[in-house]
Amino acid sequence: MKRFRGILAEFFLAVCVLAAVFIPKRYSGASAVSANGQLSVKGTQIVNEKGKAFVIKGVSTHGLSWFPQYANKKAFQTLKKKGVNTIRLAMYTEEYNGYCNSGTENQKKLKSLISKGVKAASELGMYVIIDWHILSDGNPLTHKAEAKKFFKTMAKKYNGKKNVFFEICNEPNGAGDWSSIKKYANAVIKTIRSVNKKAVIIVGTPTWSQDVDTAAASPLKGSNLVYALHFYAATHGQYLRDKYELAIKKGLPVLVTEFGISDASGNGNLSKSEGNKWMKLLNKYKAGRVCWNLSNKAETSSLLKSSCQKTGGWKSSDYTAQAKWLWKWYK
Repeated sequence: MKRFRGILAEFFLAVCVLAAVFIPKRYSGASAVSANGQLSVKGTQIVNEKGKAFVIKGVSTHGLSWFPQYANKKAFQTLKKKGVNTIRLAMYTEEYNGYCNSGTENQKKLKSLISKGVKAASELGMYVIIDWHILSDGNPLTHKAEAKKFFKTMAKKYNGKKNVFFEICNEPNGAGDWSSIKKYANAVIKTIRSVNKKAVIIVGTPTWSQDVDTAAASPLKGSNLVYALHFYAATHGQYLRDKYELAIKKGLPVLVTEFGISDASGNGNLSKSEGNKWMKLLNKYKAGRVCWNLSNKAETSSLLKSSCQKTGGWKSSDYTAQAKWLWKWYK
């Protein structure tokens, strides 16, 4: 009997050793969502359920109408292995096949892609941003009625989901001054909050989401609101970092929902040196950031080479120079 117990003890010891060796490789650590839960805004930071700063390290899709193939679980899982904890689903409103100018059938397709993207991110324990991607429409008031209807649907559908953010206006520009943005934001935020009290809502700022200092001078009222800043390092240097720091010092919570190290067109030369300065500054304030863009479009801001036809499971040789720079910071 003693010998049997000894053999049994040795067996369990062997099992424990094997578990220690193999299990961490497959199940090392909790997911971002399981570890941090419902995020909220506290002061200038996004924080987890315990009130500790949580740094969003995200990647944005390109337009869902143009590159729908990347809204899939394998793609997001590959990014997760690179340190990405958040996916931004960019849905253009007025460009080709935009949500507001392409009819009800395409709207259904876009909503289906959003559902697919949210489901995939959720299954992987990642956060996800549903982005109302205004650009050529400029003034968010142009499609206020459509935005209210869209976000009412999204807010109801994902009420109670801990990992879903709503970005209600990507890059106001031209006639999209702060007074117009505030009118729009107040209406859409009220619509969202009528059915969803907790989700973080991201508000774009004037001049293609650069004038966070303007927003800081007259912020919106409400909780769990954060303001978007966008930069492209080869164009936007110290002057925009100064705007960002001014806004932070005034108490404005800022989330970088779009950035890259190309120029502002999303193409052109890369500036890793300016990008490094931006990353160091964002790290200083524990600020979140979401890189543009997950596609194989032939431009320098894409994360995949134009020759890459895979929609997930990418290798080092599939990534562009910007992607390889990004992974170093995200790791």
